[in-house]
Amino acid sequence: MKKTIKLTALVVFLIAAAVILFNSLYTVEYNNYALVKRFGKVTRVDDEPGLHIKTPFIENVQLVYSGTRVYDLPTSDVITKDKKSMIADDYVLWKVTDPIKYYKTLGAVDARAEERIDAAVYNATKNTISSMTQDEVIAARGAQLTEIITNASNSDIAEYGIVIMTAEIKALDLPDDNKNAVYERMISERQNIAASYTAKGESDAQIIKNETDKEVTITIAEAEKDAESIIAEGEAEYMRILSEAYNDPDKAEFYNYLRGLDALKASLKSNGNILMLDKDSELVKIIYGADEAIGVENLGPIQSTTTEETTEATTEATTEATTEAATEATEE
Repeated sequence: MKKTIKLTALVVFLIAAAVILFNSLYTVEYNNYALVKRFGKVTRVDDEPGLHIKTPFIENVQLVYSGTRVYDLPTSDVITKDKKSMIADDYVLWKVTDPIKYYKTLGAVDARAEERIDAAVYNATKNTISSMTQDEVIAARGAQLTEIITNASNSDIAEYGIVIMTAEIKALDLPDDNKNAVYERMISERQNIAASYTAKGESDAQIIKNETDKEVTITIAEAEKDAESIIAEGEAEYMRILSEAYNDPDKAEFYNYLRGLDALKASLKSNGNILMLDKDSELVKIIYGADEAIGVENLGPIQSTTTEETTEATTEATTEATTEAATEATEE
């Protein structure tokens, strides 16, 4: 009987010891705070991972996650400074930095923390966007707008022992009734930009064309000037050579004779013309031949009906005389 009582007492003692030991030990995991509370009041905070000891039955432990959390806020309507409606869809990265404040203000309840975060981020988003025009909001999307909203949100929740690491607008859209108007305005702006580029290109093209036309005009004018100069030099050289060829009275007389012969040839081109010549004229000798010159006084007026024969004779005589004169001038 005594043995049974001892055995029972030993079992009870072992069970009691196990219960006491179980209530004296607790484990802190990575990225967790362990709030050790005595009669509802936090006495200490353990954040080192591993096995820890507490007073059994008097102290209890509440774990609070200390890592980064993601909270996706519901979409909300906001109004810009120029009275344009927009739909903002935010998300938040947040974490607990002061577990004692977190416990005292929110009871370490995550749902309550998300309610405070929701209100703080919504107010920050609304106030930020309402202070900007729609164009400024669109231009500030990204890091700039995120930084403004994050800083404004943290100023409202600092008392809760939590911090918002990032409060970012993942989608900033327009109401369906405003989309078409905004798209049309954007299209119009892009068309205006394209038109300005086109106008600048046409202006540059016209400038290039004008410069080219100017260069062409200058080049042609210079070429014509050079051509006139060359022609003038050629004519001067021609007159010099001609003057040297007829630099004595005989050659001058022969030159006048050739000019008269040209006039005779020109006057016999039309039918019906009558040419009156002196009987002693050299032209009569050329036309009728030197052997017949004796009978020239019996000749009447020369009719243009003999134009072809006269022209041929005149041309032959002129050619022979010119050749002789040129030969003499060259030899001299």
